[in-house]
Amino acid sequence: MAPRFERVLRVPWVNIGAVIAVVVAGLVVTVRNIDGHAAHYLLNVSYDPTRELYKSIDSRFVDLYARQSGSSVAIKQSHGGSSHQASLVASGQEPADIVTLGLPSDIEGLQKRGLIAQGWRERLPNHSQPYYSTIVFVVRRGNPLAIHDWPDIVKPGVEVILPDPKTSGNGKLAALAAWGSVIVGGGNETQAKNFLKSVYDHALFLVPAARAAGVAFSVEKKGDVQLAWENEALREVAESRGAVEIVYPPQSLLAEPAVAWVDANVVKHGSAQLSTAYLEYLFTDEAQEIVATEGYRPYKAEILAKHRDRLPDIKLFPITAIAKDWSDAQQKFFAENGVIDTVYAPKPRTE
Repeated sequence: MAPRFERVLRVPWVNIGAVIAVVVAGLVVTVRNIDGHAAHYLLNVSYDPTRELYKSIDSRFVDLYARQSGSSVAIKQSHGGSSHQASLVASGQEPADIVTLGLPSDIEGLQKRGLIAQGWRERLPNHSQPYYSTIVFVVRRGNPLAIHDWPDIVKPGVEVILPDPKTSGNGKLAALAAWGSVIVGGGNETQAKNFLKSVYDHALFLVPAARAAGVAFSVEKKGDVQLAWENEALREVAESRGAVEIVYPPQSLLAEPAVAWVDANVVKHGSAQLSTAYLEYLFTDEAQEIVATEGYRPYKAEILAKHRDRLPDIKLFPITAIAKDWSDAQQKFFAENGVIDTVYAPKPRTE
């Protein structure tokens, strides 16, 4: 069963083939070849751990587009910490046609800069959220330090690996999940602040993005527990050959990655219709199956139910448990002089 807070699709679905047919009929695109092979391309600026997801998505979409149109499209991917990626789009260093970022607040920041239109959430199904996720623990084989719940990660001697909340969506969500674990457990904000400070006190260092945290923990064998996106945890376990395992805490934060086309850029590139078709594809059954296979939780409950062996039930609390919404959480926790500035000191990695 889908979580009680999962939003219901309010707009009628259209056949993706029909969408692409309309795109082909009306497409006016500046031709920009990639290696001389594609007639059109899109730049997807995404957050750090989605490399494998969008590699699979892109392959299927490119084939579908070619069959429907007789033309070719290439999708270029850009990955990094979600907030850092948003800043690159805002500055023009990454002229994204579409953004697929880890937090809605990162897209809201682009809207406030005039790059994305108001009302972007309602332009796609499920408030522009094709999948959701959460933060889980990755521990060593056999869980030798008996880490099962949030208080366990700050036990004496436990070393924590997590990304920097200034640059990484994973870093921000880990902070919000840690704080929220205290609040939804009946604690107050003073206790939540003390707990979050203790988490950072137990951090060996803070890497810029999710994938670097996984490398530090699973490959370089640094630390005792990693606070990771669920999909990253699943990937690390699969690649570790039993050296690490996932621990699901009793409750964690509902992470709500969101997607949008960048209005200012698609107008310049002539890619509005193609960008729309690509993002609408994410909500099809075919793409939702890929989403689940890659370790993300599809918004379609019936598809999620088919993958419960890898994506088990977990109690997820929404952002409204600790803030008014994602925008308020961004201001409260991560703006200058916000909560993070009072509990966190940068810890650059040293060897």
